[in-house]
Amino acid sequence: MHALRNFAGNGIANVFGCGIRRRLSYVLGIETSCDDTGIAIVDTTGRVIANVLESQQEFHTRYGGIIPPRAQDLHRARIESAYQRCMEAAQLKPDQLTAIAVTTRPGLPLSLLVGVRFARHLARRLQKPLLPVHHMEAHALQARMEHPEQIGYPFLCLLASGGHCQLVVANGPGRLTLLGQTLDDAPGEAFDKIGRRLRLHILPEYRLWNGGRAIEHAAQLASDPLAYEFPLPLAQQRNCNFSFAGIKNNSFRAIRARERAERTPPDGVISNYGDFCAGLLRSVSRHLMHRTQRAIEYCLLPHRQLFGDTPPTLVMSGGVANNDAIYANIEHLAAQYGCRSFRPSKRYCSDNGVMIAWHGVEQLLQDKEASTRYDYDSIDIQGSAGFAESHEEAVAAAAIKCKWIQPLV
Repeated sequence: MHALRNFAGNGIANVFGCGIRRRLSYVLGIETSCDDTGIAIVDTTGRVIANVLESQQEFHTRYGGIIPPRAQDLHRARIESAYQRCMEAAQLKPDQLTAIAVTTRPGLPLSLLVGVRFARHLARRLQKPLLPVHHMEAHALQARMEHPEQIGYPFLCLLASGGHCQLVVANGPGRLTLLGQTLDDAPGEAFDKIGRRLRLHILPEYRLWNGGRAIEHAAQLASDPLAYEFPLPLAQQRNCNFSFAGIKNNSFRAIRARERAERTPPDGVISNYGDFCAGLLRSVSRHLMHRTQRAIEYCLLPHRQLFGDTPPTLVMSGGVANNDAIYANIEHLAAQYGCRSFRPSKRYCSDNGVMIAWHGVEQLLQDKEASTRYDYDSIDIQGSAGFAESHEEAVAAAAIKCKWIQPLV
């Protein structure tokens, strides 16, 4: 137990000296929470043995959004072959696996069901422990796989994706504390809807890109990045919650006004779309920075000290962490507080099987009962799921007034 506590606070290396490394284990991770079928194998040193990812993005882009029944059909059609390719790439036999980890919550219920049923089938056939994984927890802990010495518990994490936006303090798997979350849209969702309304998909280079990626690229073409400015959401509320519906609606109005002024045809794009995208990125960055800044200050309150004895650390994860402009601003914010900042490699920011397998590794290393979980029928899906603890009310009660750090651009 002493070794496990060291792991929780100070990285993976401390437990390796206690025998865990000599007993190398392999965890299979299965991810089907939305529209990506991800299967991967990670060992207890954090080495990725194999990683297979089947994306449905091209299919769903044609219809302007994810269609849950079709997503489920595509998962069913691909999951077996993805597993076989993963095992072949790993050059392992199934009985060499130590455990199977699978996303059970939160996500699209129809998609989650495919992964959980497949995981149950495998676990029963191979007689391996089955480890349930919280999808957003897996995003939060992913950076530890790549930075084991630098990221110890506890740390602050900004989770920003197409379906979520949350600020949490991570103390270990199953031990996350919520500080704030979005009240409406997620940033990735807002990017997708705004990108579609802007009709960026009409441009050949953006035809198969998601909204966030297209907006980030288009922003680099701006000749006047300050041409568009949007009101800051929740400016009067001293908490850590987010809101992107206002930015989205103001974006729609700005696009419509420009289209009218230019008489843009129905199959056209406004002439200064680069300026618009730069202004949008700046607004989203400001909002993320402001709420995260308050979270940092809350963690540093003398009577809270949520960073404990570890160096203050901020991790950004989720699909939006792929955005270099946004992450640069989050990194800039963290530096003002002497706070180290990290994000996973870009290939691991979006949904993937590696993060699920790694969460399974963390469960095995920190919970000695995890290796004995054979009650397969007790593991089921949850479309929505919270965290172990919430400090949302305490954050609001603290009513921290911040001197805002400004974005880089």
